[in-house]
Amino acid sequence: MAPQDLSPPRPGAPAAGARPARASGQPGLATLPPGRVRTVKLAVWLLAMLPFLRLLYLGFTDQFGANPLEFVTRSTGTWTLVMLCVTLAVTPLRRFTGWNWLIRLRRMLGLFAFFYALQHFLLWLGVDRGFDVAYMVKDIAKRPFITVGFAAFVLMIPLAATSANAMVKRLGGKRWQWLHRSVYAVAVLAIMHYWWHKAGKHDFGTVSVYAAVVFGLLAMRAWWWRKSVAQPPERRARVRDRA
Repeated sequence: MAPQDLSPPRPGAPAAGARPARASGQPGLATLPPGRVRTVKLAVWLLAMLPFLRLLYLGFTDQFGANPLEFVTRSTGTWTLVMLCVTLAVTPLRRFTGWNWLIRLRRMLGLFAFFYALQHFLLWLGVDRGFDVAYMVKDIAKRPFITVGFAAFVLMIPLAATSANAMVKRLGGKRWQWLHRSVYAVAVLAIMHYWWHKAGKHDFGTVSVYAAVVFGLLAMRAWWWRKSVAQPPERRARVRDRA
């Protein structure tokens, strides 16, 4: 057995087995007060608006390049996928860090994903297709990457429409959760849309990164769900609510 250290503790050193003291008035990130959470939400809102403000600036200063429609369409599509990935990352980050206040950012991030998706869709429908519904339907039926992209956008509409707390009460928590799990299908369809779009040029570099991120985030959820199946019903319900 190793000899015990019987020397007196150094002045100011914590006693053996004692937890390190937290500075008074300085709560950890796991317990941000409401005022700081609101500050974080405002900061995230401003950051999420930057791509849109950048597009406005480039438009007013005539810096869209030789093909403005392609530039803006690609930019809004990219930021839709970025916001989807960030939204899906909230739950894993919350579970790994214990920062439960992160859940208060998820709705806003999801709405920003829809915000950029709506711009992406309207550019295609209004500017590219001139609001020609017959042409739009033909395009959806003929081009696979348009088909899956349109399906992803349609699935996002009820998610945005039912994001308010009042809709949670109206639908019931369980049905609301089942509806909003369709965001996983939206993410997969968005990756397929991007992948098929790049397939013609055999340019899979960037889309492969997004695909890996989405696959990793969904794989974590699948792993947590599998672990929860073997748990007692009460604990299983708590794990399901955190997903």
